[in-house]
Amino acid sequence: METETKQKNELWEWSKALLIAFGLAAIIRFFFFAPIVVDGESMMPTLENGDRMIVNKIEYNVGAAERFDIVVFHTEGEKDFIKRIIGLPGDHVAYENDKLYINGEVVEEPYLEELKANTEGNLTEDFTLEEVTEGNVSVIPEGYVFVLGDNRRASKDSRYIGLVPMEEIVGSTRIVFWPFEEAGLVR
Repeated sequence: METETKQKNELWEWSKALLIAFGLAAIIRFFFFAPIVVDGESMMPTLENGDRMIVNKIEYNVGAAERFDIVVFHTEGEKDFIKRIIGLPGDHVAYENDKLYINGEVVEEPYLEELKANTEGNLTEDFTLEEVTEGNVSVIPEGYVFVLGDNRRASKDSRYIGLVPMEEIVGSTRIVFWPFEEAGLVR
């Protein structure tokens, strides 16, 4: 009889521990961090198709987005996208002769050096913010960002989908955890 009670208590303790563990895992995944799989070549060579990453969902709740952050965001009727923030609220964005101009000043993009070295011609075609927004805006309004994929010739980004509302950003991502040989922080 005493052994039976002891087994029931042990079973109850294990059940409680498992429920708490699953509950905490669900809370962490839903509110703080989530895995995501890179689908496509729009962020190559920085991210490869099939890379598995961790999305930090709380970063923008406690801090502001920064230029060149890699973010995951929702799009209308489509899956989540992974792109790099290029323009922030108040910025004017333009590209000319394969150079990024923010508010009229050239801004270096060191993460593109490898791809530019292996690409004939310009990686990014010329554009201005006015052209890609059909003249609707000359500077990025509050609450929005301008995003581009690193593989500019194969990226559906703000040049095609428009400015991204900050409320559609799921979070930022900097950590590849699979494949193991690619694991680490993304520059």
